[in-house]
Formats: sequence, C-alpha cells, structure tokens
Amino acid sequence: MDLQSIAGAAKAAAPPTAADLTTRARAVAEVAADRALAVDSASRFPSEAFDVVKAQRLLGIMVPKTLGGEGAGIGDVADVCYQLGQACASTGMIYAMHQIKVACIMRHMGANATLQGILRRLCAEQLLLASSTTEGQGGGNVRSSEAPIERHEGGRISLERRASVISYGAYADGVVTTARRAADAVASDQVLVAFLKSDYTLTRLQGWNALGMRGTCSEGYTLKATGSAEQILPEPYEIIHSRTMVPFAHLLWGSVWTGIAASATERAQSFIRNAMRHSNGQLPPGAPQFTKALGTLRTLRGMLTTSLHRYEQHMNNPQALAALDFQTMITLTKVEASELAAATVMSAMRATGLSGYRNDSDYSIGRHLRDVLSSPIMINNDRILANLATPSLMSAIPATLREP
Repeated sequence: MDLQSIAGAAKAAAPPTAADLTTRARAVAEVAADRALAVDSASRFPSEAFDVVKAQRLLGIMVPKTLGGEGAGIGDVADVCYQLGQACASTGMIYAMHQIKVACIMRHMGANATLQGILRRLCAEQLLLASSTTEGQGGGNVRSSEAPIERHEGGRISLERRASVISYGAYADGVVTTARRAADAVASDQVLVAFLKSDYTLTRLQGWNALGMRGTCSEGYTLKATGSAEQILPEPYEIIHSRTMVPFAHLLWGSVWTGIAASATERAQSFIRNAMRHSNGQLPPGAPQFTKALGTLRTLRGMLTTSLHRYEQHMNNPQALAALDFQTMITLTKVEASELAAATVMSAMRATGLSGYRNDSDYSIGRHLRDVLSSPIMINNDRILANLATPSLMSAIPATLREP
C-alpha cells in the first residue's frame, strides 16, 4: 500500500474533525436561515434545510464506522445542534430529536442484527427518524405507556397507539416509539421499538398551529405498525430512559435553545452597534439589557458545557449514570437551560426595543422569543421540579467550591 493509500485509510478510520462538521453544519445553517421566516410563517417542515442535511450526510454521524457512520461523539452533535439552532430553531430541534433516537438504538441494541441493519440503512440512505413517546391521557409522562405490543405467530408484532405528538411524523423515514411491553404489563413496563416507514401508517388526529417551533410540525397521529420482534430494543426502556434518552434529550435540546439565545444576542449586538454609528457613539437606552443578555448567554453556555463534559465522562458507566447526583444534575440541566435561554432572548428583545419587537425589522427577535418559549414546556419544568422534590432532599450540599 502506498503512502497516499495509508493516509486515506487513516483518515477514514478517524472520527470527523470539529472543523469538518462545522463546515458541513454551516452549509445547512445557511439554507436554514434563508428559509426560516417562510418555515415559521407557513408552519411547514424545513424541507430545503433537510435536503442539505442529507446531502452533507449529517444524519448518521454518530453511528459507528463499522455500520457506515462516522463515529462522532455527543459533543460533536451538540455543536451541530447549536449552529442549526442559531439559523432556524425548528431545523435544529428536528435534528436533535433525530439524533436522540439514533443514540437510543446505537447504545442499547446489543448484537441485534435487525437493529444494526436499520442503522446501516440510516447511514446509507440518510433516513430521518421521528420520536413517539407521548400518548393519550398520559400527555408528557414519557415513563407511562397505554398501548401494548401485541405478539403474533412467526415472531411478528403489532402496535396501535394514539400519539398526542409525533413531531415531523409525516416527513420522517421511520419512527422510534415507546410501548407497554405486553397487554398484561403495567404502564411503566415499557419497551422501545424502531419501525421504518414501510412498517406503519399514520392517521392524523390533530394539527399544529403553535406559537413557536412551528416548523417541527408536531401533529398528533394514530400510529398503526407491524414488524418483527427483533425491532424491539433488547434493554428495558427504564434503562434506556435514564442512561441515554434523558441525557441526550436535555443536552441536545439545550444546545438548540442556546443557539436561539446566541442568535438573539447577536442581533441585539448588531442593533446597538448600528445605533451608535448613527448617534455619534451614544449608547441606546436598551444597551444595559444587551449586557444582561450577554451575561446569561455565557452562564448558559458554561452550564451546558459542564453538563456535557460530565456526561461524556460517565456515559459508559452504568453505576455513575444511576447515581442520584448525576440524575439530578442532568435533569436540572433541562430546567436551567430552558429558563436561561428564555431570559437571554427576552433581554435581547428589550435591548433592541421596538426594532426587535417588529416582525418586519432586520433586528426582529419575535421568532426567537416564540421559539424559545417552547423550552420550559417541552417536558414541563414544573413537572420536572415536582418529581425531583423528594430525591433532592437526599442530595448532599457541597462543603467546598471545588466539589462537583
């Protein structure tokens, strides 16, 4: 083998570089930003942006190279989410939700050849996965399922569930859904199942005319699916939920929200610089609010980075992931990220004044504010805080500043 072939093989074996992913993400972000207003106003799927996502082969970057992916880490994916969130919140959130489902399959499929085959197809064909974890009366309680898996002869299964939300369901190439393990199982005895588009039908139950995140097309559907029992992830959802679903969701959602906050802050900065140029250097009245926005953005980025690094350190250590302190930290990451992101965007809006309030201004922050206000509602913060109230009483208060 010549030196050029050796260098090519070494490059193929290495995970993608941050610079390479940044370049590819920027190609998507450029299109996403250009179409963001149209996506928001029409409440439509950001199809142009996802055409570029697929062209840049960003949907399978986390999948191991042995299955056709690139072996990227959660930090790489979080950075893509952050960049897309700055351009179009709906595009960023859809990308984040897809990657959460990829992570669940990848980290909990074991030696299951059927699930490995799904990941191979995902990488080769750039398939987009949707998520279905809420249904019926349970609403946002993802640790409770009503519809059971029905088992049939020949190792076949079926599922029918009334999903209150399947974001971008009509545009996805597959859906990963929770379900009760069996008809006689309790609601919390759940499994996670991966279906491809040929396995299911969707019957629309309700539309999506929301305040923000309008391009996620988070409609309700009756999902009717059939498949093989091998499409059920072998580990119980209880394990998947705590080790992968919650950490990936809170960190990747948080990255999108941080991107929204960064974009709003950047607009406020541009507004103030422009105002100073036209007033002999005099600061506009809202300038202190920009300083406030910049401060909360820095706090948000620091908090999210710390949580991300802590998860990266422990993500393959089941004992560490099950620890009360870790579970409390990763859950509160969602609460803190959502509250800080919303506060940052609100400060940016106040910094720009009427220019940011208007929808027809170059400095408009209305879409950013509407999109970021979804953050405390996605898995409601009050529900999270109520669930953590009792466990938090068992957590030790650090005695020194250096304790984690």
